[in-house]
Amino acid sequence: MDTSTLFRLDGRVALVTGGSRGIGRMIATGFAGMGARVYVSSRKADACEATATEIGANAVALPADVSTVEGCRALAAELQEREGALDILVNNAGAAWGERFDSFPEAGWDKVMDLNVKSPFFLTQALHPLLKAKASAERPGKVINITSIDGLRLNAWETYSYQASKAALIHLTRRMAARLIRDHVNVTSIAPGAFASDMNKAARDHGDSVAKAIPAGRIGAAEDMAAAAIYLASRAGDYVVGETITVDGGLVNAAVGASIDG
Repeated sequence: MDTSTLFRLDGRVALVTGGSRGIGRMIATGFAGMGARVYVSSRKADACEATATEIGANAVALPADVSTVEGCRALAAELQEREGALDILVNNAGAAWGERFDSFPEAGWDKVMDLNVKSPFFLTQALHPLLKAKASAERPGKVINITSIDGLRLNAWETYSYQASKAALIHLTRRMAARLIRDHVNVTSIAPGAFASDMNKAARDHGDSVAKAIPAGRIGAAEDMAAAAIYLASRAGDYVVGETITVDGGLVNAAVGASIDG
């Protein structure tokens, strides 16, 4: 058994949506460091370019708005002009909305459900030909959905559509996995806990306070997220199908009575 290359991604092509910042950037940076060519995608072209430049030669900016089906298909078409196959897709682009129950708006429901549930499905659908182009039992393609611990347990924050969307995406991950495994494409998800990002401002701005409720005693670091994604994307994770890996310092499975925005 040769374990020296289990986690390497040399020669593989990856696309990370929402890749210019936060968790997406952590993952894109990790993939590039393990040898993959990584397409960094987000709505803002300048943010994509800046992130790709900072990551280095293995990163390529590919701006796109995946909030609509048309946008998902346009991104897939753009990638197809550049690549004959896609080894790894990370569906990370997402949105959140917090509002009291009595005033929670339809716009806050539709925006979040569309981007967090609808877009991962239709982007994967649009990229299906590229994902299965080189996939095999010995080297499956990978789709990694970024979900949340808020899809696994209740959070005290009134983020109704966000929590519902992440629970839906966890189940959708299993359903997509059951279909795409026939094409040698493994679908999995990562459910992050508290990581500093623009979406999780509590962890970003009050990390020490948030850490008190986490069994591990700290919020997540970029390496924690990159490591989980690299595992699933690499040979190391080839036999993992339909699973959701919780990366939260023990908040879901090793804490009693804690509640953190994930």
